[in-house]
Amino acid sequence: MGRVVTFGEIMLRLAPNGYYRFFQNDQLQATFGGGEANVSVSLANYGVDSAFVTKLPEHAIGQGAVDQLRFFGVDTRFIKRGGDRIGIYYLEKGASQRGSVCIYDRAHSSIQEASADDFDWDEIFDGADWFHFTGITPALGPNLVNICLDACKAAKKHGVKISCDLNYRGKLWTREQAREAMTKLCEYVDVCISNEEDAKDVFGIEAAGSDITGGKLNTEGYKSVARQLMDRFGFEKVAITLRTSISANDNDWQGMLYDGNECCFSKQYHLHIVDRVGGGDSFGGGLIYSLLNGYSTQDAIEFAVAASALKHSIEGDFNRVTVSEVKKLAGGDASGRVQR
Repeated sequence: MGRVVTFGEIMLRLAPNGYYRFFQNDQLQATFGGGEANVSVSLANYGVDSAFVTKLPEHAIGQGAVDQLRFFGVDTRFIKRGGDRIGIYYLEKGASQRGSVCIYDRAHSSIQEASADDFDWDEIFDGADWFHFTGITPALGPNLVNICLDACKAAKKHGVKISCDLNYRGKLWTREQAREAMTKLCEYVDVCISNEEDAKDVFGIEAAGSDITGGKLNTEGYKSVARQLMDRFGFEKVAITLRTSISANDNDWQGMLYDGNECCFSKQYHLHIVDRVGGGDSFGGGLIYSLLNGYSTQDAIEFAVAASALKHSIEGDFNRVTVSEVKKLAGGDASGRVQR
């Protein structure tokens, strides 16, 4: 089935209960999450040999993150221990017309202050088949851009496929910084994952006739976006997630996968959202799993979108679903009926 390595930051997630606003009561739920860690957990749940690489402090909170990953079967051997703190993000879940709020407190985290000497990529990629990272990781600082470059070069040397979710975060860096760094990194990428905003924010490529905030998407325009991305960087495949936001609770969700010959669109799901954080990561995990297992272009995008649709029904960053559950939904059973 293959071995997958992901690299990035896992953070402590602090969130009010339910749909409470910050400090509406005196409780915050503490869990863990972060883009590449979420992908590793998804893959481990699917039975894939999945390793997550990062740097974490040696104190109890850092160990709690390691223990949580181990609980799901993620390989944590290559997590470097050191530094003073784990990054934190505060999440206030939105409802109806009130959007969710995410506040980062990740400056001077262990991974942000990591150095190239912390990671032996030749050892890490020994026996690996796939490497995944997101645009969030190089956004943490120039040192992380260089570490990601080192990882990509080593992955190519070992014949490892590379996927990247562009994941532009305006709170972490500017569009100009993102474009400079991601242009260099994408030279090594085989499978690019984007959404209706990231291609525009990072590379200035947008779908004509779409209104993201108004909930209007032009699927034909996204074919052009995928082709432009592939033409610019020579990707083998480009995947794009298509979200129509009706409200904070209700979205329509679809995906597209372009393989250089055909653009395949998944079926569209109407989501009544429990927790949307990690939805894109669960898409990435589903896509990597399906491509590793030789799925056709159409079947791969159906599996990835179904996996992500299920994640929107689950509290927390991690997608706690199995292959059989994803296949059931991808196969057309979206009734949500009680299973007895």
